[in-house]
Amino acid sequence: MTTLLSLRDVWVEYGDKVVLERVDLDIEQGSFVSVVGPSGAGKSTFLRLVLGQEGPTRGQILLDGIPLTAECHPDRGVVFQRYSVFPHLTAVQNVAFGLECDQSLLLGKLFGRAKRDALARATEMLAAVGLEHNLDVYPAQMSGGMQQRLAIAQALIKHPRVLLLDEPFGALDPGIRNDMHTLVTRLWREHGLTIIMVTHDIKEAFKLGTRVLAFDKRRIDPHAPNRFGATAVYDVPVTKKTQAEAIAADLAGGAAA
Repeated sequence: MTTLLSLRDVWVEYGDKVVLERVDLDIEQGSFVSVVGPSGAGKSTFLRLVLGQEGPTRGQILLDGIPLTAECHPDRGVVFQRYSVFPHLTAVQNVAFGLECDQSLLLGKLFGRAKRDALARATEMLAAVGLEHNLDVYPAQMSGGMQQRLAIAQALIKHPRVLLLDEPFGALDPGIRNDMHTLVTRLWREHGLTIIMVTHDIKEAFKLGTRVLAFDKRRIDPHAPNRFGATAVYDVPVTKKTQAEAIAADLAGGAAA
């Protein structure tokens, strides 16, 4: 498989605090990478680096061999745990908004045929995530699972190459979470996405991922807890056996709940 994303000796430091250190990774195109680790291990910082919300203090991040700049770009979409949708817009308006901003930089609005085309594309994407009967519904009228489907449609409307998921299912109940697992797996395959997902649920990590990265600190100084940063301490490929075991454990847990 082709390497899509590379991190070369990446460090992130805020003053005297080291968050990440010596991160060296290659992420293959089309892979589904689950990222786990304790709170404070730099998982969300890692996602922000890939998204372009911030740049490394040291080191380099490459996409297709080209250095990433510290700016967001349509080739990388993101879905957060808290639903990042606009409450004053309907579902179809929420999804079309990204297209309008992209095609009408000054006004942020489209008119005529361009507007109709954007709404048609948004309608198709909402159908892909199972919201085809909720085009004119506002987020406040939606369940948590529906809002997360809407957020995924927002992230995918501009056809990103990389989809970043930051604890996207943590606030959902087990039944809805399993439905979302099925949805994301289907979209990953159908759209040929590369997905990087942060999760605290180890079963979820092995159930969905083709590879699991565990971030933590290799070195700890009790007298200077901020002196050392976290890095990928484990890099585990997911086999069909471990994935099947994770799915069985997840189903058993949902049934018990």
